[in-house]
Amino acid sequence: MGSQSTIEHKAFARVGFLGNPSDVYYGKAISFSLGNFWASVRLEPSDELIISPHPIHDLVNFRSLDHLVDRLENEGYYGGVRLLMAICKVFRNYCKEEKIDLHAEKFTLSYETNIPRQTGLSGSSAIVCAALSCLLDFYNVRQLIRVEIRPQLILNAEKELGIVAGLQDRVAQVYGGLVYMDFSKEHLDKLGHGIYTPMDTSLLPPLYLIYAENPSDSGKVHSTVRQRWLDGDEFIISTMKEVANVAEEGRTALLKKDYTKLKTLMNRNFDLRRQGISGFD
Repeated sequence: MGSQSTIEHKAFARVGFLGNPSDVYYGKAISFSLGNFWASVRLEPSDELIISPHPIHDLVNFRSLDHLVDRLENEGYYGGVRLLMAICKVFRNYCKEEKIDLHAEKFTLSYETNIPRQTGLSGSSAIVCAALSCLLDFYNVRQLIRVEIRPQLILNAEKELGIVAGLQDRVAQVYGGLVYMDFSKEHLDKLGHGIYTPMDTSLLPPLYLIYAENPSDSGKVHSTVRQRWLDGDEFIISTMKEVANVAEEGRTALLKKDYTKLKTLMNRNFDLRRQGISGFD
């Protein structure tokens, strides 16, 4: 695709199926992308470089002060513009560090999303992932930035904004489908990324997705757990190891289509996240 063409990419919501959230702690995880919800980003060549605000998600005009306050209480302060700006910065800096030449043409970025907000479906990273795909094609550098590296670029963009998260959401959205991920420290130190193994989505049993209408911000909880892990909290460390083992056992159960075992592992994963760690994710 030439750089003068309009480019549009989608990235889908993701479900952290098993092993969540051990990806932040050198663990293992199984996640899959969800076709019901997605974010799409559109890149159009233009005379100026423009990050276009969304008319709903980046609202700045309000009917009244009450409308503004109600909006902030229900939707928060942040829309997608900051995400698009952050991935542009991370992408440019990575290319500069890797001595990847970028042409000087300009563009306008805009986005749409129907991913429910703060429901653990990775709405923010979906916008960043779709935007990265647009940039890769606009600058014709997709072949120069390996697929294994792209989740880290997406995560780096979110870290620019203070978002506390791990790699698994971004891996699931970059690869698509059902993915088993091994984030062992050995792999991360040696390769700079985990080992990501796509699996056949037909291995999954029928599943139902349930999410809260008015969820809370999970980032605050993750921050606390992360600090406890860094402080060497034995309970957190042992729990994360067990959560990672759940994902490993889950991969075997999926391959065997042992759904009775899979159900047990799903319950175990949930129990581990709740046991002693209030509001885990």
